[in-house]
Amino acid sequence: MSFKGKTAIITGASSGMGFLCSQCLAEQGANVVMLATDPKKLQAKVGELTAKGYHALGIPTDVRDYAQVSAACRKAVDAFSSLDIVVNFAGGAATRIFGTEDVPFFDIPIKVFDWGLDVNLKGQFYMGHAAMKYMAAQGSGVIINIGSITGAEATAGDVSYATAKSGVMNGLTKSLALVGAPYGVRCCCVSPGPVLTRPGMADMKTLLGRAADPQEVVDLVLFLASEKASFITGEDILIDGGRLIMKNKGNKG
Repeated sequence: MSFKGKTAIITGASSGMGFLCSQCLAEQGANVVMLATDPKKLQAKVGELTAKGYHALGIPTDVRDYAQVSAACRKAVDAFSSLDIVVNFAGGAATRIFGTEDVPFFDIPIKVFDWGLDVNLKGQFYMGHAAMKYMAAQGSGVIINIGSITGAEATAGDVSYATAKSGVMNGLTKSLALVGAPYGVRCCCVSPGPVLTRPGMADMKTLLGRAADPQEVVDLVLFLASEKASFITGEDILIDGGRLIMKNKGNKG
């Protein structure tokens, strides 16, 4: 797969799969526009790529703020003359981030859930809205949303995370595919199960008996963003090692 001359925005790009995706796209010729909230950390990661001769630009952005999202898309086009790919890695489980995992749902401050809904659902919605204008005008583009197995399974541990990811995997991805189709713009969603981005993920059971390596998830993202997937749109693709179907293990019917 080659992304030579393509411009890609990646959110959550200063760490984890967001940075890995940025690195892989850059290695394959893309101009990568990396968005994250921490300017210092972001610029350090951008520096790692530019030191290797890759085309990378960092724009500190809070995806909860539409004005910042819109400005980032405009800056990407100003810098590289197109906006071809958006990958929405920014997100996270609010109860884990705010340290309220063991607090009953009804005792968790609503601001925690507001953060979760804003980052995991509205952030991806905002990126889709802001990027679609440029993609429609140029007659091409791909938006890759990031869902989660939790959006399919549901959880009492972080209701906002499950709610947001479910909305991304179904309503948002399918609706953006409908909006974009007349303009040659595709939208798909990648929904990982457990991924070895932090130690706790290794404890989540899967049918294959392991968690995913981050590269496996990023490889799927790259495929969907490439011309090899030009006939795929409106789809949510689980990459969960069979976790969702474990309840049917051994079912002969």
